Amino acid sequence: MKTITIRVDDDVYNVLKKAADGERRTISNFIENASLSYLTNEIYVSDYEMADIMKDAKLVSGIKKGLDDVKKGKYKIVE
Repeated sequence: MKTITIRVDDDVYNVLKKAADGERRTISNFIENASLSYLTNEIYVSDYEMADIMKDAKLVSGIKKGLDDVKKGKYKIVE
């Protein structure tokens, strides 16, 4: 187990404290569970979603072409 330190504004702390109390958790346990929930539900694509995405041949070929262009240096950074 690792320990981390974070700094939050008083308003954020109060929201976290109320949410943790509402779930009868410590603040650190609430933050850990909320973070894991966010990471597993919001950021990553499930295997089923990825299989559905991979069925789109035009999309997959466009992604492959884009990656190939990047490898060949065929891109331009726009500011």
